[in-house]
Amino acid sequence: MLASTLVLIALLCAGVLIKVPYSEMSPGPTVNTLGEARGEPVLQISGRKTYPASGHLNMTTVRVTGADYRMNIFEAVYGWLAHDSVVVPHDTLYPDGKTEEESTQENAEEFSQSQESAKVAALKELDIPVSTQVVVSTVVKGSPSEGKLHAGDVIKAVDGTAVKGPDDVAKLVTEHRPGENVTFTIVPAADAAAAEKAGRDPEGSEKITIKTVKAPPAEGEGEAGDRAIVGIRAGTDHTFPFEIDIKLADVGGPSAGLMFSLGIVDKLTPGDLTGGKFVAGTGTIDEAGTVGPIGGITMKLVGARNAGARYFLTPDDNCVSAAADTPDGLTLVRVKTIEDATKSLEQIKAGKTAGLPSCSTG
Repeated sequence: MLASTLVLIALLCAGVLIKVPYSEMSPGPTVNTLGEARGEPVLQISGRKTYPASGHLNMTTVRVTGADYRMNIFEAVYGWLAHDSVVVPHDTLYPDGKTEEESTQENAEEFSQSQESAKVAALKELDIPVSTQVVVSTVVKGSPSEGKLHAGDVIKAVDGTAVKGPDDVAKLVTEHRPGENVTFTIVPAADAAAAEKAGRDPEGSEKITIKTVKAPPAEGEGEAGDRAIVGIRAGTDHTFPFEIDIKLADVGGPSAGLMFSLGIVDKLTPGDLTGGKFVAGTGTIDEAGTVGPIGGITMKLVGARNAGARYFLTPDDNCVSAAADTPDGLTLVRVKTIEDATKSLEQIKAGKTAGLPSCSTG
């Protein structure tokens, strides 16, 4: 018995001390986009008439263990056996050896971009005009553009040719050979920010000439050839006709986009989209209103049902996984666009749920 006890103690110590390359996902909190978080409204709209909105349009989240945390054997086995958590390989959540700080920064950037896309998608759904500009997103340190172009500068033209999207900028720059000059027509970031705050398109411009350099080879590749670059990344920014702020801390990633959009639509239109019902959901959204897939769908379903949701707006590409493990009492509603979502909410509001687009395992 002494020998057995010592072996058992040794196994228990090993189980605690031996780390395994796995991470855990579990249901996170849900937040009603029509309500408040930490004492202030999640959606704050000023400069436009808004309407009271009851019911719930809850965004859902997933808790994950940190990039620097290593589970022991006991934790991994418990996670595998538990119904309300999932254990996955560490590299699934943190590929390419990303640190927790890098992952947090990336999630914050994706969350910020998802808010912007959600605003654009919502206003387009309501036929409210939104102005779009091509801007300098980032300037590479040590590049020819450093000190000449700045993040937030609006790019009106390259070599006199008007640009309509970020890809136009790259195309026009790479028409040059390294060492040649390229001329940008820009509105400085400060002037653009002032115009955006005033709700108008930026006016006035100045020309900046930059000498191109040869692009470095991509990691793991050979020579980059003679492709010319100036060391910037172009993106898009928008001028909204009124102010929309999304106040929500400690959340990252792009998956709340759909629910933010629907919350904005609900607040800007008379009546309730939900008819007072408890609806939760998830999904990325682009500026055209297309809903994209997300990760951790089963955990989000559990979190939504635990919070009291009866209906769950589910991205089309997540439907098969969601349908395979749906909590009791939760109805999945398949959506591909924001228009699909608003039409389904109208059916839910009217009690005509038999015809809702559903998810299936096949």
